[in-house]
Amino acid sequence: GPMLNGATSVMWEGAPDYPDKDAWWEVCERYGVTILYTAPTAIRAAIKWGVEYPERHDLSALRLLGTVGEPINPKAWAWYHKVIGGGRCPIVDTWWQTETGGIMISPLPGLTPTKPGSATKPLPGIEAAVLDKDGEEIQEGQGYLVLKRPWPSMLRTLYREDDRFVETYFEKFGRETYLVGDAARRDEDGYFWILGRIDDVINVSGHRMSTAEIESAIVSFEHVAESAVIGQEDEDSGQAVTAFVTLKGGAEADDDLESSIREHVAHRIGKLARPKRIIWADDLPKTRSGKIMRRLLRDIAEGREAGDVSTLREPGVMDDLAEKVRERGDEDDE
Repeated sequence: GPMLNGATSVMWEGAPDYPDKDAWWEVCERYGVTILYTAPTAIRAAIKWGVEYPERHDLSALRLLGTVGEPINPKAWAWYHKVIGGGRCPIVDTWWQTETGGIMISPLPGLTPTKPGSATKPLPGIEAAVLDKDGEEIQEGQGYLVLKRPWPSMLRTLYREDDRFVETYFEKFGRETYLVGDAARRDEDGYFWILGRIDDVINVSGHRMSTAEIESAIVSFEHVAESAVIGQEDEDSGQAVTAFVTLKGGAEADDDLESSIREHVAHRIGKLARPKRIIWADDLPKTRSGKIMRRLLRDIAEGREAGDVSTLREPGVMDDLAEKVRERGDEDDE
């Protein structure tokens, strides 16, 4: 997109906190960056580091902010808008996939009224819908996100695997309905709220809950910078909620804080959503693009050997987390 339009692009290679935690903001000021596009994970990391880093720099050239890669929680959205955008820059929360070849659902900056945490509505020409398990469209509620009309940049097949292409994307609801693989909720205004991958839904005692919704509730707690939630096998409830939580600088992890977070989640969502286990984490396993690898967290929490870690930005995070899980297990046994 930017190249086809002849736009100058500035790309940062390396960690966002080297040589210091204001690396991105220094680049924005130096080159007069006007559009910033990043992942919610990076925004939450910046929140954890503190406002003093962006406040060192003149970010007044910015006119548009974008977010991509995973659902953004409202707390991170509000911080991004206020601290980085100075309250003046529209935020485009964009939903798309490698397979779609371009953005599918996103607000039009300055035109679409936004709701923090919602990707809002499909772009012109894109027909998205939320379906139940029987393929019936849900006008208001939660279900499977699908695309119902073809578009120019769509994936044509998988290399040498035509049958798997059809099986993965078109088998569930028929060959004219593209199954995205994400769960989504549609609200009373027709806005789409992406809830994460279909397999990132936890079933606690027969109640299905989105990990993204629980994570958003945890991160809205004042001392929390970041969280990743998984469903862990549980003899009593089938699955239990386990939360890996990173605190803001200065906050101290203890039993009182753990109880407060649980009650906060119960108040925001309901008692069934309260984490059964909270693991304090200095960092989370993330790819180089900033996505949290929840499958690796499931491996650690359930005592399995971790899968492929070659795509992680900091593979050493896994050893640290495994040690914290073992420590927590010893505490639970006492």
